[in-house]
Amino acid sequence: MELKDAVAVVTGANRGLGRHLAAQLVERGAKVYGAARRPGTVDLPGVTPLRLDVTDEESVRAAARTASDATLLVNNAGISTATPLIAGGLDAVRLEMETNFFGPLTVTRAFVPVIEGNGGGAVLNVLSVLSWLHPAGLGSYAAAKAAAWALTDAAREELAPRGITVSALHVGYMDTDMAAGVPADQKTAPADVAAQALYGIETGLPEILADETTRHVRQSLAASPNAV
Repeated sequence: MELKDAVAVVTGANRGLGRHLAAQLVERGAKVYGAARRPGTVDLPGVTPLRLDVTDEESVRAAARTASDATLLVNNAGISTATPLIAGGLDAVRLEMETNFFGPLTVTRAFVPVIEGNGGGAVLNVLSVLSWLHPAGLGSYAAAKAAAWALTDAAREELAPRGITVSALHVGYMDTDMAAGVPADQKTAPADVAAQALYGIETGLPEILADETTRHVRQSLAASPNAV
């Protein structure tokens, strides 16, 4: 997909990876809607703030009506509560699933008719190495990201006849608020991840593996699941 003159909607564009994705899309000549629950927190030059709460269907529908010229959707918004599946509270587990799985599903369903009506385009789902690797302490996050990976694969097949490509971005720790407690030498710069993601969209990659940890886990899974 050509990003110059594309019209992108980036959820969670007010910070972290989403902010870098929005900024780099503007640099590449795209029109960008920066979506956030509080649009006033989106202060990037050249980015149009857009109110969108991925857990609120009416908010999503309203955003799709506003960004009616969209050709690219980036499902970036997400949360991590560090909740185990058995010992953790079910409310937290449900919140992660609502945000990290049902959120991108709801947004994608709303924007597919828009993108198709504008001649086709692309969807990028920001996932995680934990789509494949499921540590107990992050069980709810891993389960939601695994479900979002399944969503990505199924949607790719479903939307191909409608002229819409669907890509997954898998990444480990990034230098963002979500990974604030992780040592710096274990984190990837979000600007680098954003650049890889946009290259993957341009070249139509179905899966974008953004760091060495993610590539190692993916390779190990292909060889033997027990190796992970």
